[in-house]
Amino acid sequence: MRANPIVTALSAAVFGFFIGISFPVQITPQLQCGLLPCSSGDGANYSFSGSSMIGILWSPFRNTTILSNGTSENPALTKPKGAEKLPPGLVVTESDLHMRRLWGSPREDVATGKYLLALAVGYSEKANVNATVLKFSDKFDVVLFHYDGRTTEWDDLEWSKQAVHVSAKKQTKWWFAKRFLHPSIVAPYEYIFLWDEDLGVDNFTAEEYVKVAKKNGLEISQPGLDSTRGKKTYEVTVRRNDGREMHKFVEVMAPVFSREAWTCVWHMIQAINEPMELYMLINMQNDLVHGWGLDFNFWRCVDNPEEQIGIVDAQYVSHHGVPTLIAQGNGEQQGSSEKVRARQWAEMRTFHDRISNAEKKLGDSSQALEEYHP
Repeated sequence: MRANPIVTALSAAVFGFFIGISFPVQITPQLQCGLLPCSSGDGANYSFSGSSMIGILWSPFRNTTILSNGTSENPALTKPKGAEKLPPGLVVTESDLHMRRLWGSPREDVATGKYLLALAVGYSEKANVNATVLKFSDKFDVVLFHYDGRTTEWDDLEWSKQAVHVSAKKQTKWWFAKRFLHPSIVAPYEYIFLWDEDLGVDNFTAEEYVKVAKKNGLEISQPGLDSTRGKKTYEVTVRRNDGREMHKFVEVMAPVFSREAWTCVWHMIQAINEPMELYMLINMQNDLVHGWGLDFNFWRCVDNPEEQIGIVDAQYVSHHGVPTLIAQGNGEQQGSSEKVRARQWAEMRTFHDRISNAEKKLGDSSQALEEYHP
């Protein structure tokens, strides 16, 4: 008896379908379609055509094959750890510290600043902080790290209403920076100013400073210190009156980082990440918070320290040297300031030891690799 033509056709279609799903990479259209209409890379719109239907039928298998572990041959589809289950179009890896309103169209919101000013502040230095912020234009977003817990007392300052306020009592600038200035959060900013609160800015203008930094290709910099006023930690940071715009060396008081340099420096701010004895974790409180010793290692975060690190003499500041944070130590006990200073020196020695140990391990690893692959 002759086979029914309809049955024969259906059998062939089913057979062809199963052959097709056995070779998805070769014959499946490269369209990330779901149950809704989708578009191709050139902007053409597709509805439920034959090709998109194949995409729909294949979609349950696609995530475990082509996009397994959030990766594919297309770099644009690579996703960070933790986002493997999301479609690539939903993954946003960066943010900012720009305040946004609750109403209106997001497209009409004020744009994110080009640069970021971050200050660790206490209320006692409010007047000086206000004078500092006023030297920065609206191209800067501002974040204040409050180490004394007093945030609402700044509400009478107009710029403060658009600033981000982060409060944690008795914490340092570098403690805040490690936790709230992650490279993915500050990625939109070309330069990050990470300053102390006690700087005199009579002879400083932020926009002009940025121009000099860009002109000279500085990745890490700071304004020169007034030679006639204020406290100087290192003589090399004092402004020179020889007509030059800049000279070399940067300390931790008023550093300015490019976004690329900050990404490196952020990783160098110390938190213990190795297995250690419990007593060591307790004694070191699990972190180095003062940042002492970082300035001697900034050179590690640029390609050419001689050319990309410098003091900008054309825009200079004075350092008042107000010991506000050091007095925030264990203030109810006698000698608390001396104990804070002792920890600062101890942290500097510890950081130096970690640098030395890390370099030794790197050298040992390199030597072992050379011996294995002569």
